[in-house]
Amino acid sequence: MDADGHKGVFQRLGYSNSNTNNNNKHQKVCFSWRAGNCTRHPCPYLHRELPLPPQQHRMSNNNAASSKRPVGFTDDHSKLPRRNSNFNNKWGRNQSGTMRSGVVVKKMDGVCNFWVQGNCKFGDACKFKHSWCTGPFSLLTQLQGHTKVISGISLPSGSDKLYTGSKDETVRVWDCQSGQCAGVMNIAGEVGCMLNEGPWIFVGLPNGVKAWNAQTATDLSLDAPGGQVHAFVVGNDLLFAGAQDGTIFAWKYNVATNSFEPAASLRGHSRAVVTLVVGANKVFSGSMDSTIRVWSLETLQCVQTLTEHSSVVMSVLCWDQFLLSCSLDKTIKVWVAAESGNLEVTYTHNEEYGLLTLCGMHDAEAKPVLLCSSNDNTIRVYDLPSFSERGRIYSKQEVRSIQIGPGGLFFTGDGTGEVRVWKWLTEATSTA
Repeated sequence: MDADGHKGVFQRLGYSNSNTNNNNKHQKVCFSWRAGNCTRHPCPYLHRELPLPPQQHRMSNNNAASSKRPVGFTDDHSKLPRRNSNFNNKWGRNQSGTMRSGVVVKKMDGVCNFWVQGNCKFGDACKFKHSWCTGPFSLLTQLQGHTKVISGISLPSGSDKLYTGSKDETVRVWDCQSGQCAGVMNIAGEVGCMLNEGPWIFVGLPNGVKAWNAQTATDLSLDAPGGQVHAFVVGNDLLFAGAQDGTIFAWKYNVATNSFEPAASLRGHSRAVVTLVVGANKVFSGSMDSTIRVWSLETLQCVQTLTEHSSVVMSVLCWDQFLLSCSLDKTIKVWVAAESGNLEVTYTHNEEYGLLTLCGMHDAEAKPVLLCSSNDNTIRVYDLPSFSERGRIYSKQEVRSIQIGPGGLFFTGDGTGEVRVWKWLTEATSTA
């Protein structure tokens, strides 16, 4: 029972322009409204959350503004132009130039669990979705066989086979024409990541890397004594692998001996390196220590450490002149080179859930889009640079792997071990 003798009021501390009893009363949120069952009309209490004080609101906004090769958009040596006084920041703005609020609106969303199990009795009247996606793409097929989370997907160039790796210690080979499993390779350890570069397929294992050549059937083993290998990237003719102990191992391919020779070990992270990307003649590494390190591709020395994330940096990618990063701190940060040459945050996009992986690609009309997987079992698809939502993809469990294919195809792998094949549609087709 509160001071007003009404137990249906949820007392909140909030900003008030007056200290009168009447105004204090109206600075209370209706508990029944929060529970979704208020029957009073009109209700004397607030049917909304209290706003932040003006000063605190301004501080929040100021902080937000300044505060594996996942498939990216730029090549290894493209430049990151330095920001000057005429820099036009279009991040988070729609076509009219209006800034998006960044506030996630909670909706009645998600896939019906009964529909997934095949026994929803409400049919079309169900308030939950009976579809695996909303937006301009369609689900072509589902590849089933793995029993644990998918940790890597590879489609080697010139191959008609798709390779998928899982924590179930297997790599499966799928025929791209029939969609059938063409083979299963048992691996001595959990697969932490996969990467294809030309005809080569790299598989991250505990303390090592498996390298297969899909054209010549060459099978090589590389030592990486740093625990589980979580991430790969190739740049400047070097293969980089991020390991559990924070080390980034590098190898260079020797054509004469048909082998990968150790080239360097990059050390600086205090915890596991879980994501790598190359761009602007730099290697960017994201870690469980909540930092991003920037390494020179020429000297292999760390030239900057980015500390703006407050939790694990799960994925990084390069787009145009920008670096994008996502984290379990529920943010996507966009970085640009300042006049000094150092990277600074130019935009922060806030989400409602922790973020797992980013994938940049182009839609059926060649427009740049960002696929962002979060731990609510959803992939959100955004236009760039506006971050306007284009659609969503739903999964049974969280998606850890996204891979681009040819002809508007892309692949996703979730925590149940299921791989799905998707295709982009033109807007006219998707709305027909």
